[in-house]
Amino acid sequence: MQQADATRQGPLSNIRVLEMGQLLAGPFCGQLLADFGAEVIKCEQPGLGDPMRVWGQEKPHGKSLWWPVVARNKKSLTINLRTPEGQELVKELIESTDILIENFRPGTMERWNLGYEELRAINPRLIMVRVSGYGQTGPYSTRAGYGAIGEAMGGLRYVVGDPSTAPSRVGISIGDELAATYACMGALMALHHRNETGEGQVVDSAIYESVLAMMESLVSEYDVGGYTRERTGATLPNISPSNVFETRDGKMLLIAANQDTVFRRLAAAMGRPEMATDDRYATHTARGANMTELDGMIADWTRTIDLEPLQDLLEEHGVPCGLIYTAADMLEDPHFKAREAIVQLPHKDFGSIRMQNVAPRLSQTPGAVRHAGPDLGEHTHHVLRDILLATEDRIEELRAAGIV
Repeated sequence: MQQADATRQGPLSNIRVLEMGQLLAGPFCGQLLADFGAEVIKCEQPGLGDPMRVWGQEKPHGKSLWWPVVARNKKSLTINLRTPEGQELVKELIESTDILIENFRPGTMERWNLGYEELRAINPRLIMVRVSGYGQTGPYSTRAGYGAIGEAMGGLRYVVGDPSTAPSRVGISIGDELAATYACMGALMALHHRNETGEGQVVDSAIYESVLAMMESLVSEYDVGGYTRERTGATLPNISPSNVFETRDGKMLLIAANQDTVFRRLAAAMGRPEMATDDRYATHTARGANMTELDGMIADWTRTIDLEPLQDLLEEHGVPCGLIYTAADMLEDPHFKAREAIVQLPHKDFGSIRMQNVAPRLSQTPGAVRHAGPDLGEHTHHVLRDILLATEDRIEELRAAGIV
């Protein structure tokens, strides 16, 4: 298992990011940039910090295990953004900032005298990444917009779950994380444009639109064919075989053999090669039309074989299959270990902590997890002294006034 690499710089090591968001959407965008070397300075309310510091599943010692992941590789600056003095400090930082991330309700930054037009006057090269529920414009823009609402509005919630139940959630904060991923992608595209022109711009990433962007042909299906996708549980309509099947020893295995050539290999593995030329199963369309019958036949077959020999047989025939992993499976899996998909870091409270590594992998300038999340205000003195060149007297005055 890979250990933390505090020396690796990454391709964004010359980029400074000011992260002013909280909870997940903005901070996850900051995490992605920090993973690839950007200097991410996270602004937090003095004495309180980001609520993510206490969110998520906790151990008996009461420390969040989510915070070290979303705050990894960042610096923490405490600053009261609701005060004129705090706002002036932000403006001083903007002079040397490449990317500003915020995920407050639209209009908040403007009320704090930190809107894009005012900041661009200070630094025309500034890229301002704005993540929100509904975007910066439109009749819903000023509404409070959490990830769950964006998932519902973007179409995801309606199609997730079993048809016999109400719409389900995915199990992670996918709406926030999609919006953050698109925000990161927009920031990198804006950086490329700035390199060509010297001009900064605003990246407007809405949660509902980020979810909508992932919805494949859902809108077109309704528009042209009058078809509304419904919840289908573990399967997709007209895609077969692609399902979870039980084995003789009571385990579950996902088998995906819906492509014609792959289905022929599955039929051979089953000892029934004639199925591949049967008109009911020979083509993708035919298998979709006979999904229930075909999945039943495969299920009858898998229930006669234990998990391990079934996996070996399918792999021998080149049929995609896989277990449904939990975290425990990931930590023991040899492929995860060989690719160092999980990294182990030292942590002052836990001794050490394991978490997912950086993705994607770059061959020449890879990212790295350099450290877990910082303490609240851990880098305030560094930022004020080394970036803003503040004197010790000024730093003490700002602390005494509750500005930092």
